[in-house]
Amino acid sequence: MSLKQTIENEYKNALKSKDKNKISTYRLILSSIKDLDIVNRSGPNKKDTDDEDIKKLLKKMLKQRAESIEIYKNNNRSDLLEVEQNEYDILTGFLPKQLGEDETKKICSDIISKLGASSIKDMGKVMGELKKTYADEIDFAKAGPMIKDLLNK
Repeated sequence: MSLKQTIENEYKNALKSKDKNKISTYRLILSSIKDLDIVNRSGPNKKDTDDEDIKKLLKKMLKQRAESIEIYKNNNRSDLLEVEQNEYDILTGFLPKQLGEDETKKICSDIISKLGASSIKDMGKVMGELKKTYADEIDFAKAGPMIKDLLNK
C-alpha cells in the first residue's frame, strides 16, 4: 500500500472516530499532497507523485512544526504548542524512525573512515554517501554539524 493510501485510510478512520485534531492534520497532509500532484503533473518534468516525493513533503512539514514548537515554547504559548505537537506526532508516524544522536555519530564516523575523508573539503563526499545510504533514517540538519566536528579533529 502506498503512503498516500495509508494516509487516506488514517483520515477515514479519524472521520469515523470524530477525532477533530487528527482530521484537520490529515486534511492538511492530503491537501499538500494534492498540491504536489498538481506541481508534478505540470511543468517540464511531468511525473506521478511517488512515496519518495511524499516523504520529502512530510519531512518539510515536520521541520516547519519543529520550528513552530520551538517558538511557542520560548513564548510560553502552551495552547498553540499543543496543537503543533499533535501535528508533529502524527507526521512522524508516517516516516521511518529517525536514528538517535549516538547512532548517527557512529554512522558518520564509519563513512568518514570508509571514504578516507580527512578535511572539511571532503564534507560533500561524506554527505553524498550518507544521503545515498541513510536518506530516511538520519536528520541531516544534525548530521552536518557532526560531520564538521569529526572532520576538524
